[in-house]
Amino acid sequence: MNAVRIGVLTVKGPSYHPTARLSEAASARGAEVVVVNPYRHPPGLAGNRPRLGSPLDGGMPNALLPRQGAEIKTACLPLIAHFEQAGIPVVNGLRAILLVRHKFLAMQAFAAAGLGVPDTFYVGDGQAYAEAAARLGPGPVVVKPVRGRQGSDIALLQPGQRLPVTLADALEKGNGLLVQAFIDPAAHQDLRVLVVGGQVVGAMALTPAAGEFRSNFHLGAHSRAVEPSPEIAHAALGAAEAVGLEIAGVDLMRLEDGRILVLEANYAPGFRGLEEATGMDVAGRIIDHVLSRL
Repeated sequence: MNAVRIGVLTVKGPSYHPTARLSEAASARGAEVVVVNPYRHPPGLAGNRPRLGSPLDGGMPNALLPRQGAEIKTACLPLIAHFEQAGIPVVNGLRAILLVRHKFLAMQAFAAAGLGVPDTFYVGDGQAYAEAAARLGPGPVVVKPVRGRQGSDIALLQPGQRLPVTLADALEKGNGLLVQAFIDPAAHQDLRVLVVGGQVVGAMALTPAAGEFRSNFHLGAHSRAVEPSPEIAHAALGAAEAVGLEIAGVDLMRLEDGRILVLEANYAPGFRGLEEATGMDVAGRIIDHVLSRL
Protein backbone atom coordinates (compact mmCIF):
# COMPACT_ATOMS: atom_id res chain seq x y z
CA MET A 1 0.00 0.00 0.00
CA ASN A 2 1.38 3.39 -1.00
CA ALA A 3 2.15 5.89 1.77
CA VAL A 4 -0.16 8.87 2.23
CA ARG A 5 1.41 11.89 0.55
CA ILE A 6 0.96 15.31 2.17
CA GLY A 7 1.80 18.25 -0.06
CA VAL A 8 3.40 21.22 1.71
CA LEU A 9 2.88 24.39 -0.32
CA THR A 10 6.04 26.48 0.09
CA VAL A 11 8.78 28.15 -1.92
CA LYS A 12 11.29 26.95 0.67
CA GLY A 13 13.16 23.71 0.20
CA PRO A 14 12.71 20.50 2.19
CA SER A 15 15.47 21.53 4.63
CA TYR A 16 13.51 24.60 5.82
CA HIS A 17 12.83 24.01 9.52
CA PRO A 18 9.01 23.70 9.54
CA THR A 19 9.03 21.54 6.39
CA ALA A 20 11.81 19.32 7.72
CA ARG A 21 9.97 18.82 11.03
CA LEU A 22 6.69 18.10 9.27
CA SER A 23 8.51 15.58 7.08
CA GLU A 24 9.97 13.87 10.15
CA ALA A 25 6.56 13.71 11.80
CA ALA A 26 4.89 12.37 8.66
CA SER A 27 7.56 9.70 8.23
CA ALA A 28 7.08 8.57 11.84
CA ARG A 29 3.43 7.98 10.97
CA GLY A 30 4.07 6.12 7.75
CA ALA A 31 3.24 9.14 5.58
CA GLU A 32 5.35 11.29 3.25
CA VAL A 33 5.74 15.04 2.80
CA VAL A 34 6.03 16.35 -0.75
CA VAL A 35 7.18 19.95 -1.29
CA VAL A 36 4.89 21.80 -3.71
CA ASN A 37 6.51 24.98 -5.02
CA PRO A 38 3.59 27.15 -6.23
CA TYR A 39 5.70 28.69 -8.99
CA ARG A 40 6.92 25.34 -10.35
CA HIS A 41 3.49 23.73 -10.71
CA PRO A 42 1.16 26.26 -12.38
CA PRO A 43 -2.53 25.39 -12.35
CA GLY A 44 -4.39 24.88 -15.60
CA LEU A 45 -7.63 23.59 -17.05
CA ALA A 46 -7.72 20.88 -19.71
CA GLY A 47 -10.84 19.08 -20.81
CA ASN A 48 -12.68 21.22 -18.26
CA ARG A 49 -10.75 19.55 -15.44
CA PRO A 50 -8.03 20.91 -13.13
CA ARG A 51 -4.50 19.99 -14.19
CA LEU A 52 -0.98 21.05 -13.26
CA GLY A 53 1.17 22.56 -15.99
CA SER A 54 4.15 20.68 -14.53
CA PRO A 55 2.90 17.50 -12.80
CA LEU A 56 4.23 16.53 -9.40
CA ASP A 57 6.47 13.50 -9.22
CA GLY A 58 4.28 10.65 -8.03
CA GLY A 59 1.05 12.44 -8.87
CA MET A 60 -1.21 14.63 -6.79
CA PRO A 61 -0.88 14.41 -2.99
CA ASN A 62 -3.64 13.08 -0.77
CA ALA A 63 -3.84 16.37 1.15
CA LEU A 64 -2.37 19.87 0.90
CA LEU A 65 -0.94 21.95 3.73
CA PRO A 66 -0.36 25.56 2.60
CA ARG A 67 2.73 26.88 4.39
CA GLN A 68 3.61 29.90 2.27
CA GLY A 69 2.96 32.20 5.22
CA ALA A 70 2.08 35.86 5.45
CA GLU A 71 4.17 36.71 2.39
CA ILE A 72 1.98 34.57 0.13
CA LYS A 73 1.57 36.29 -3.22
CA THR A 74 -1.59 36.54 -5.25
CA ALA A 75 0.02 34.31 -7.89
CA CYS A 76 0.00 31.41 -5.40
CA LEU A 77 -3.68 31.57 -4.54
CA PRO A 78 -5.22 29.92 -7.65
CA LEU A 79 -3.15 26.79 -7.00
CA ILE A 80 -4.78 26.37 -3.58
CA ALA A 81 -8.21 26.68 -5.18
CA HIS A 82 -7.08 24.17 -7.80
CA PHE A 83 -6.43 21.49 -5.18
CA GLU A 84 -9.78 22.24 -3.55
CA GLN A 85 -11.54 21.92 -6.91
CA ALA A 86 -9.81 18.58 -7.45
CA GLY A 87 -11.41 17.33 -4.21
CA ILE A 88 -8.16 17.19 -2.26
CA PRO A 89 -8.42 18.19 1.44
CA VAL A 90 -6.65 21.54 1.99
CA VAL A 91 -5.66 22.58 5.51
CA ASN A 92 -6.14 25.58 5.80
CA GLY A 93 -8.56 26.40 2.98
CA LEU A 94 -8.39 29.33 0.59
CA ARG A 95 -11.29 31.29 2.07
CA ALA A 96 -9.65 31.40 5.50
CA ILE A 97 -6.26 32.27 4.01
CA LEU A 98 -7.73 35.17 2.05
CA LEU A 99 -9.32 36.53 5.23
CA VAL A 100 -6.27 36.38 7.52
CA ARG A 101 -4.01 37.55 4.69
CA HIS A 102 -5.44 41.02 5.42
CA LYS A 103 -4.90 41.87 9.08
CA PHE A 104 -7.75 44.35 9.35
CA LEU A 105 -10.30 42.06 7.71
CA ALA A 106 -9.29 39.43 10.27
CA MET A 107 -9.70 41.95 13.11
CA GLN A 108 -13.19 42.76 11.83
CA ALA A 109 -14.02 39.05 12.04
CA PHE A 110 -12.64 38.83 15.60
CA ALA A 111 -14.69 41.84 16.72
CA ALA A 112 -17.84 40.49 15.03
CA ALA A 113 -17.37 37.26 17.01
CA GLY A 114 -17.37 39.26 20.25
CA LEU A 115 -13.64 39.01 20.89
CA GLY A 116 -11.63 41.94 22.20
CA VAL A 117 -9.27 43.68 19.77
CA PRO A 118 -6.96 46.71 20.14
CA ASP A 119 -8.32 50.12 19.15
CA THR A 120 -7.35 50.18 15.48
CA PHE A 121 -7.95 52.30 12.39
CA TYR A 122 -7.36 51.21 8.83
CA VAL A 123 -6.10 54.15 6.77
CA GLY A 124 -5.60 54.62 3.05
CA ASP A 125 -3.68 57.88 2.80
CA GLY A 126 -1.45 60.25 4.75
CA GLN A 127 -4.26 62.51 5.95
CA ALA A 128 -6.23 59.57 7.29
CA TYR A 129 -3.09 58.35 9.05
CA ALA A 130 -2.52 61.73 10.73
CA GLU A 131 -6.17 61.85 11.86
CA ALA A 132 -6.06 58.29 13.21
CA ALA A 133 -2.80 58.95 15.08
CA ALA A 134 -4.29 62.07 16.67
CA ARG A 135 -7.43 60.20 17.64
CA LEU A 136 -5.47 57.38 19.27
CA GLY A 137 -3.05 59.79 20.97
CA PRO A 138 -1.73 61.67 22.74
CA GLY A 139 0.95 59.00 22.99
CA PRO A 140 2.76 57.06 20.27
CA VAL A 141 1.04 54.71 17.85
CA VAL A 142 1.98 51.40 16.29
CA VAL A 143 1.70 51.29 12.49
CA LYS A 144 1.53 47.99 10.62
CA PRO A 145 1.20 46.88 7.01
CA VAL A 146 -1.87 44.76 6.24
CA ARG A 147 0.48 41.87 5.48
CA GLY A 148 3.81 41.04 7.03
CA ARG A 149 5.77 38.36 8.76
CA GLN A 150 8.00 38.05 11.81
CA GLY A 151 7.28 41.60 12.92
CA SER A 152 8.75 43.20 9.80
CA ASP A 153 7.91 46.81 8.83
CA ILE A 154 6.04 47.50 12.09
CA ALA A 155 6.88 50.98 13.39
CA LEU A 156 6.40 52.77 16.70
CA LEU A 157 5.84 56.44 15.87
CA GLN A 158 5.68 59.46 18.14
CA PRO A 159 3.09 62.23 17.60
CA GLY A 160 3.92 64.16 14.45
CA GLN A 161 6.56 61.68 13.32
CA ARG A 162 6.52 60.89 9.61
CA LEU A 163 5.89 57.43 8.27
CA PRO A 164 8.99 55.38 7.35
CA VAL A 165 9.57 55.02 3.63
CA THR A 166 8.33 51.43 3.47
CA LEU A 167 5.02 52.28 5.15
CA ALA A 168 4.55 55.48 3.14
CA ASP A 169 5.16 53.41 0.02
CA ALA A 170 2.41 51.01 1.11
CA LEU A 171 -0.01 53.94 1.22
CA GLU A 172 1.13 55.16 -2.19
CA LYS A 173 0.41 51.72 -3.64
CA GLY A 174 -3.08 51.70 -2.15
CA ASN A 175 -2.42 48.89 0.30
CA GLY A 176 -3.48 50.75 3.43
CA LEU A 177 -2.07 50.57 6.94
CA LEU A 178 -3.22 49.64 10.43
CA VAL A 179 -2.79 52.28 13.13
CA GLN A 180 -3.08 51.17 16.74
CA ALA A 181 -2.66 52.80 20.13
CA PHE A 182 0.65 51.79 21.72
CA ILE A 183 0.40 49.66 24.86
CA ASP A 184 3.63 49.57 26.84
CA PRO A 185 5.12 46.04 27.03
CA ALA A 186 5.39 46.50 30.79
CA ALA A 187 1.59 46.83 30.98
CA HIS A 188 0.65 43.60 29.20
CA GLN A 189 1.71 40.06 28.42
CA ASP A 190 2.13 38.86 24.83
CA LEU A 191 1.02 35.31 24.09
CA ARG A 192 1.19 32.99 21.10
CA VAL A 193 -1.32 30.14 21.19
CA LEU A 194 -1.34 27.29 18.69
CA VAL A 195 -4.75 25.89 17.76
CA VAL A 196 -5.04 22.64 15.81
CA GLY A 197 -8.35 21.05 14.93
CA GLY A 198 -10.37 23.03 17.46
CA GLN A 199 -7.98 22.31 20.33
CA VAL A 200 -5.30 24.37 22.02
CA VAL A 201 -2.04 22.50 21.47
CA GLY A 202 0.25 24.81 23.41
CA ALA A 203 0.98 28.37 24.39
CA MET A 204 3.98 30.51 25.15
CA ALA A 205 4.54 33.95 26.62
CA LEU A 206 6.85 36.27 24.72
CA THR A 207 8.98 39.03 26.24
CA PRO A 208 10.54 41.57 23.84
CA ALA A 209 14.31 41.78 23.58
CA ALA A 210 15.95 44.73 25.32
CA GLY A 211 15.10 47.98 23.55
CA GLU A 212 12.47 46.28 21.36
CA PHE A 213 8.69 46.77 21.54
CA ARG A 214 7.76 43.86 19.26
CA SER A 215 7.34 40.47 20.90
CA ASN A 216 8.47 38.23 18.11
CA PHE A 217 10.54 35.06 18.39
CA HIS A 218 12.46 35.98 15.22
CA LEU A 219 13.37 39.38 16.69
CA GLY A 220 15.03 37.89 19.75
CA ALA A 221 12.02 37.79 22.07
CA HIS A 222 12.36 35.45 25.03
CA SER A 223 9.76 32.69 25.05
CA ARG A 224 8.55 30.42 27.82
CA ALA A 225 5.82 27.84 27.94
CA VAL A 226 2.64 28.78 29.79
CA GLU A 227 -0.50 26.87 30.69
CA PRO A 228 -3.29 28.75 28.95
CA SER A 229 -6.11 29.83 31.24
CA PRO A 230 -9.70 29.09 30.19
CA GLU A 231 -10.03 32.72 29.12
CA ILE A 232 -6.92 32.54 26.91
CA ALA A 233 -8.03 29.24 25.40
CA HIS A 234 -11.50 30.68 24.73
CA ALA A 235 -10.03 33.71 22.95
CA ALA A 236 -7.63 31.61 20.84
CA LEU A 237 -10.26 29.05 19.85
CA GLY A 238 -12.77 31.80 19.12
CA ALA A 239 -10.29 33.66 16.94
CA ALA A 240 -9.45 30.55 14.90
CA GLU A 241 -13.14 29.77 14.45
CA ALA A 242 -13.99 33.37 13.53
CA VAL A 243 -11.67 33.27 10.52
CA GLY A 244 -12.19 29.60 9.65
CA LEU A 245 -8.71 28.28 10.43
CA GLU A 246 -8.15 24.64 11.35
CA ILE A 247 -4.51 25.35 12.19
CA ALA A 248 -3.75 28.77 13.62
CA GLY A 249 -1.07 30.63 15.49
CA VAL A 250 -3.12 33.19 17.45
CA ASP A 251 -1.38 36.24 18.90
CA LEU A 252 -3.01 37.55 22.06
CA MET A 253 -2.36 40.36 24.52
CA ARG A 254 -3.38 40.04 28.17
CA LEU A 255 -3.74 43.45 29.81
CA GLU A 256 -3.10 44.27 33.46
CA ASP A 257 -6.84 44.40 34.12
CA GLY A 258 -7.22 40.83 32.82
CA ARG A 259 -8.78 41.69 29.46
CA ILE A 260 -7.56 39.64 26.52
CA LEU A 261 -7.16 41.19 23.09
CA VAL A 262 -6.73 39.28 19.83
CA LEU A 263 -4.04 40.76 17.61
CA GLU A 264 -3.94 38.41 14.64
CA ALA A 265 -4.09 34.79 13.48
CA ASN A 266 -1.49 33.15 11.26
CA TYR A 267 -2.60 30.32 8.97
CA ALA A 268 0.95 28.90 8.64
CA PRO A 269 2.49 29.51 12.07
CA GLY A 270 6.11 28.77 12.72
CA PHE A 271 6.50 26.40 15.65
CA ARG A 272 10.21 26.16 16.39
CA GLY A 273 9.82 28.48 19.38
CA LEU A 274 6.82 26.59 20.72
CA GLU A 275 8.55 23.21 20.38
CA GLU A 276 11.64 24.58 22.12
CA ALA A 277 9.60 26.20 24.89
CA THR A 278 7.28 23.26 25.54
CA GLY A 279 9.18 20.18 24.35
CA MET A 280 6.04 19.14 22.49
CA ASP A 281 5.90 17.43 19.12
CA VAL A 282 3.95 20.26 17.50
CA ALA A 283 4.75 19.02 13.99
CA GLY A 284 3.26 15.67 14.93
CA ARG A 285 0.03 17.28 16.10
CA ILE A 286 -0.26 19.13 12.79
CA ILE A 287 0.35 15.98 10.76
CA ASP A 288 -2.13 14.04 12.89
CA HIS A 289 -4.81 16.61 12.11
CA VAL A 290 -4.09 16.53 8.39
CA LEU A 291 -4.28 12.73 8.40
CA SER A 292 -7.59 12.92 10.26
CA ARG A 293 -9.03 14.82 7.29
CA LEU A 294 -8.44 11.92 4.91
